[in-house]
Amino acid sequence: MNLEKTQERNVDEIIPEQGGIPNIVKVISFMIAMVLVFTGIANLLPQVEGEAPKDIKVDLGALTMDSYIALGETLFKGKGTCTLCHNNMGRAPDIPVMDMEATAVERLNDPDYKGVAKDSETYFRESMVDPSVYIVSGYGKPGEPSTMPAIDKAPISLSEIEMGAIIAYLQAKDGGQPSVELPTDAPAVEPKPAVVAVAPAKAAGSAEDVLAKYACTACHAVLDSPSTIGPELKLLGARSSREEIRQSIINPSAVIAPGYPPIMPGDFAEKMLVKELEMVVDFLAASKDENVIEQEQQLTEEVVTEEAATEQVVTEDAVTDQLHAEPLDTEQKGE
Repeated sequence: MNLEKTQERNVDEIIPEQGGIPNIVKVISFMIAMVLVFTGIANLLPQVEGEAPKDIKVDLGALTMDSYIALGETLFKGKGTCTLCHNNMGRAPDIPVMDMEATAVERLNDPDYKGVAKDSETYFRESMVDPSVYIVSGYGKPGEPSTMPAIDKAPISLSEIEMGAIIAYLQAKDGGQPSVELPTDAPAVEPKPAVVAVAPAKAAGSAEDVLAKYACTACHAVLDSPSTIGPELKLLGARSSREEIRQSIINPSAVIAPGYPPIMPGDFAEKMLVKELEMVVDFLAASKDENVIEQEQQLTEEVVTEEAATEQVVTEDAVTDQLHAEPLDTEQKGE
């Protein structure tokens, strides 16, 4: 009886009971489960088509200087995204509380000014289409281009009429007299016929294209942008998980980075296609310092080596136990 119990115990040690799954199988199963979870989350995100900024329709036949100035204020606070940086947060000059006519004269008389503007109108226009010509002292880094994007180009893309309206607003908001002439050389915008079928928005081709499409480089140091308005993103993957990166895009107010104001728009989940969102998340999650990447690779190699060593030890122990059990089988047959 003792021999039979010993033999049963040895067999149990060689053949694990049901549920004794090798570690490598557990790791692979966990990885597959996580892929399925993230795929499910991606499918739950709203499949909303991105939309380009909407042009404001202007009836030039009924346009007055007062309505042109009002249009400029609307653009300054809306489509132009000027107040995103030009506010009391200290990231850029606080234009809403400044006398811009007097400021323009002061800037033009600055010895560091190297532009070609001669008055406030041409200075404001120059600042909008080529902001790196003159960077106000105390803002930006010496020798580096301005972090402000040219607003006549994508993604803001203001028209000549719209930029003229903003100039008129800047000249008039503190009691000055606008020098901008009312636009009269273009016909009034006629409403376009309704389109029955709308082609789906085309996703950007790469993560870099997505970052440019949504003007992420205007506020964040990413790709070639040196901007310090928002947190630096070039090494984001070293300090944030994929889920944290995804949350910061679709719900930026959930966690505010210390030292930065909560000014990031919260509608990227509505504007971005899911494919674009995932490309950016993948790109930023992979943005790490080379030392961090080497450490992760080394840790992965150590885990694989440890698992292989564990499997080898288990196999050797099983063989040893089997060899010890063979004399017991011979002895039992003799009895």
